[in-house]
Amino acid sequence: MVRMSAEERRESVIRAAITEFARGGYHGTSTEAIARRVGVSQPYLFRLFPGKQAIFLAAATRCLAETRKALEDGTDPGDPHMSMAAAYKRLIQDRDMLLMQMQVYVAVAAMEDEFGAEIRKVWEDWWDAIHVLLGADAHETTFFMSYGMLINTLVSLGFPPDHRVWSNFAAP
Repeated sequence: MVRMSAEERRESVIRAAITEFARGGYHGTSTEAIARRVGVSQPYLFRLFPGKQAIFLAAATRCLAETRKALEDGTDPGDPHMSMAAAYKRLIQDRDMLLMQMQVYVAVAAMEDEFGAEIRKVWEDWWDAIHVLLGADAHETTFFMSYGMLINTLVSLGFPPDHRVWSNFAAP
């Protein structure tokens, strides 16, 4: 049996936390469930992270970072809007990543002072990166980001892509 390094275990915890928090939210997810999913004890979990909030923050920032990376890597300079939209559609096929995004926004709203500033900073950096990729057009960036949030909501609610509510969407 090959032993994992602390960094590999930490990575396993972040992945497990994304899944657990996506499904149960911050308050509905126990550190015991995360430890069980990874196959470690709670005391070991707390050697890797100082507490539940730190685990959630690591999972939240990872989720947002992976979303940003998918958008940036999927950008075709000839048509950045549509290429990023296609990359995002592929990304949200991972329901846990989609629901984790939604849980991040709920947690920040509910626990503002605890880590809202850190998440807002990640989101501002994400906005700035998308803004540049879309040619620094404020209207285009606003449309893209708001459209993405609408898609998050529809997919979270279980609307399939061929449902009639999608038929009214059009690019700017």
